[in-house]
Amino acid sequence: MKYIVLLGDGMADEPMEELGDKTPLEAASTPRMDALARQGQLGMVHTVPENFHPGSDVANLSVFGYDPDTCYTGRSPLEAASMGVELGPDDVAFRLNLVNIIPQYGRLYMADFSAGHISTEEAGELIGALQEELGGDQFEFHAGVSYRHLMVWKGGKDQLEFTPPHDITGKSIEDYLPKGDGAEELMHLMNSAQLLLHNHPVNQARVKNDQAPNRWEKNSASPGQSSPPST
Repeated sequence: MKYIVLLGDGMADEPMEELGDKTPLEAASTPRMDALARQGQLGMVHTVPENFHPGSDVANLSVFGYDPDTCYTGRSPLEAASMGVELGPDDVAFRLNLVNIIPQYGRLYMADFSAGHISTEEAGELIGALQEELGGDQFEFHAGVSYRHLMVWKGGKDQLEFTPPHDITGKSIEDYLPKGDGAEELMHLMNSAQLLLHNHPVNQARVKNDQAPNRWEKNSASPGQSSPPST
């Protein structure tokens, strides 16, 4: 038997004053969803275990029947599996986001966690440049889709602390930079990447066209897995 699973991830949104303090979902006309509710079965399910951050990566594992307690080590190994990137037992995978950071009052602020929803083609050129200039035996850069990409640190550190860029939109990034064993090496790599990307033709063209230029921000780090988690 085949199933169609539709996940309204973030669909509830937030109440808006112009909608009478209703969320966009509450205010929307949803006759087909209403019909499914009337004719189907409704229920509630707890998809995120108590000791996990409530994110779509953890919740989606639960929806598909996996136990996050036994197989979840972070978002990045899932990204690697979806991209066909094989990870060795000592590899650490990092979600790599292209973001837009702006200077203001002597600090750097997260202006856009998606770099203006950069195109996959443009992003591929930037990630390719990172691989050519900074990649090698220790670090590998793999292009994904739009602003979402992957970095693999061979024999890397796996006890670092990160903050997802989408959690700090409009905030100074200085308080949310990598922390823990290995953070210094990553900071050096990120600074090198910023210098490289700043002068890249893709970014220069985006600035000229009044689009958000790109920097590089790492998301969660996770121990490597050679294959997707299985039940």
